[in-house]
Amino acid sequence: MRNPFLIVAAALTVLTGPAMAQDRRVAVTFDDLPFQATDQALCDPAQVRALTNAFLDMLAPLNSRATAFVNEGRMCDDIRAEVMPDILNAWLDDGYGLGNHTFSHINIHNATPEAYLADVDRGDDITRPLLQARGRDLVWFRHPYLFTGETPEKRAALDAGIAARGYRVATVTIDNEDWRFGQAYRRAAAAGDRVLMERIGAAYVAHMAAVLDVVEPYSADLNGGVEPAQVLLLHANSLNQDWYAAIHTLFLRRGYRFVMLDEAMADPIYGRPDAWVRAHGVSWLHRWALTDGVPFQPEPDTPQWVVDVAEGRVATD
Repeated sequence: MRNPFLIVAAALTVLTGPAMAQDRRVAVTFDDLPFQATDQALCDPAQVRALTNAFLDMLAPLNSRATAFVNEGRMCDDIRAEVMPDILNAWLDDGYGLGNHTFSHINIHNATPEAYLADVDRGDDITRPLLQARGRDLVWFRHPYLFTGETPEKRAALDAGIAARGYRVATVTIDNEDWRFGQAYRRAAAAGDRVLMERIGAAYVAHMAAVLDVVEPYSADLNGGVEPAQVLLLHANSLNQDWYAAIHTLFLRRGYRFVMLDEAMADPIYGRPDAWVRAHGVSWLHRWALTDGVPFQPEPDTPQWVVDVAEGRVATD
């Protein structure tokens, strides 16, 4: 784990001023459980458990009250039945929520609604019984890539099928492309380039601050001048294992309280319809803006050098 003093210092360098005097709330979510890692790691029970334990150890002192979304098919077939319950129970034992992110992280653009919904069904084989054993139900669903259907027919079929299964869609208001920073971070780590890893991590925290500079007033404009509770999309990966504590500190310094997903989504804004039927996955702020007929406020772009590293166009040391 990174030196916590370096993490806090990185966060403090990108703060934009004192926290505003208002009730800011955020629900943190982590997609792609058990972990974004190599196929080799996800086929080795010891490695999967080690990755999970390290991530949970990082989260333990932060009280982020997160919800994690599971792709049961991310783990190798040979060990899934044995190891996945242990991994998910570790998250539940630490007080986190779980949701369905489909079995295989299916792309609706390349599938029929029937195939997609079958993948949703397969994605709860292990997760649902674990929750039921604790007297809880599997309530939350999140679309892979935030793709909700690029045609009216697909959108309607997915909406109806997901609702019929008793799920509530876990919407997103803050999407900072941490997955792309994560790709770059894994490439740097694979090359043993610690200097580049530090540079990527610091850029990630700075980018999160720049995204919040846009999202906070944008969300208020869409909500009668008051910022709603936010839902933050992140991923369970090595980047966040090393740098999420800095993200957490950044939110604290901006005046946020960390709340569970159900509390955030009790905010009335989450009951609003969205008319998004396009081949892109975007935050619900953009969806509500489209529905209201108001201009989008685009988030800052991921720095091009990070994209270049993520896509292998820059050699690492």
